[in-house]
Amino acid sequence: MSTTIHTPVLHAPAFLHWPRTLFARLALILVVGIALAQGMSFWLTMTERDQSMVNVMTGYVEREVTSSVALLDHLPPDERAEWLPKLARRSYTFILGPGVTGTPPDAVLSERFAKSIAEGIGKRYPLTVNAVPGDAERFQVHLRLTDGTPLTIDMRPMPGAPMSGWLPVVLVLQLVVMAACCWIAVRIATRPLKQLAQAADALGPDLKAQRLPESGPDEVARAAKAFNAMQDRVAMYMKQRMQILAAITHDLQTPITRMRLRVDVMDDSATGARLQQDLKEMETLVKEGVTYARTLHGTQEAPARIDPDALIESIVDDYRDAGMDVSLSGSIGRAMVTRPQALRRIVGNLVDNALKYSGDAPVVVDIGAEVNGRVRLSVLDRGPGIPEASLEAVFEPFVRLEESRNRQTGGTGLGLAIARQLARAMDAELTLRNRDEGGLEARLILS
Repeated sequence: MSTTIHTPVLHAPAFLHWPRTLFARLALILVVGIALAQGMSFWLTMTERDQSMVNVMTGYVEREVTSSVALLDHLPPDERAEWLPKLARRSYTFILGPGVTGTPPDAVLSERFAKSIAEGIGKRYPLTVNAVPGDAERFQVHLRLTDGTPLTIDMRPMPGAPMSGWLPVVLVLQLVVMAACCWIAVRIATRPLKQLAQAADALGPDLKAQRLPESGPDEVARAAKAFNAMQDRVAMYMKQRMQILAAITHDLQTPITRMRLRVDVMDDSATGARLQQDLKEMETLVKEGVTYARTLHGTQEAPARIDPDALIESIVDDYRDAGMDVSLSGSIGRAMVTRPQALRRIVGNLVDNALKYSGDAPVVVDIGAEVNGRVRLSVLDRGPGIPEASLEAVFEPFVRLEESRNRQTGGTGLGLAIARQLARAMDAELTLRNRDEGGLEARLILS
């Protein structure tokens, strides 16, 4: 019997997630790193400053206290009280009395000051030291003068010189300047990457993306040159492919035409009719294949400002004149800038599919709120629909869900692929969805 041990997967908390952009990551690393370094440097400077000040102050207190105690010891007892205010300092005062009792001081600063005072006067005057209870750090030194008079030194040790009020402001200004410099440096460093990404995104089927400037630092210039060279090579390969396909199409037209002429004079009319149908399907497949290849390479049609309602009405009227059951409802009500021939081809392909599977093709046009005010053109049918798992697969070339392999019912498998490529060239979106009441909706969203 085997035992499976499951190792728990640890996930980082949400607040530890990295920013998504390289710009934000580099800026965060630099700003946080410099801020930490600046804070550490400030802490070290202040610590060294406080330690130096404490050393100076302990030495000062030792000398002052030693001379003050010697002075009080030599003064007549009745004059000592008058001198106490004169000998007091900001950190200590003298009291002619026993003071208060307590435990030995345990604070580091108090111990340093007490040790310094003991080293100055402890050899001549035996003394005791105790901490004074309270919130602030405080201790007292007890001793007796030569005549037996008790004397108490009430000490409030100071950790160092107070911080200037302008110092935090300067520190904040330094951090702001460093953050701004980091932002500028990271922006300059990541700008070529952003330009490269924009150029790559703009490289559409027509292969006419804007060329990158081949200037700047050596690494950036080399990357720009490599990207521009790649665009030129891809454009050359696509042009060569189109030339090959055009030549094949042209060369196939002649033998297909000769074969059709020979079939026309055949004695067997049934066989001749089947051969004529095969040749017609072959010719259609060749033309559709070339059309699909051209849409992959991009449409050469320039966008133009048109009346979309008039264009769609003319498409529907052409089908009606041919006796097809095609209807139109809704309107756009405004001009649009688009590629009219590409739009005509897309709508024609969608209407042909609807007529093939249901015999009629309602066309619905509106400006839908669910598509952010963009134009929505839908072609509906009452056919069998498409399985949900195949709604995207049918846009692939030569994919036909009809299993009979009959071109008359299944088509070439290129109509929807061509429509999708033309839609992308127009910056439009073409999708399919099954209708709740049955049938299929082909939806074209135009910007």
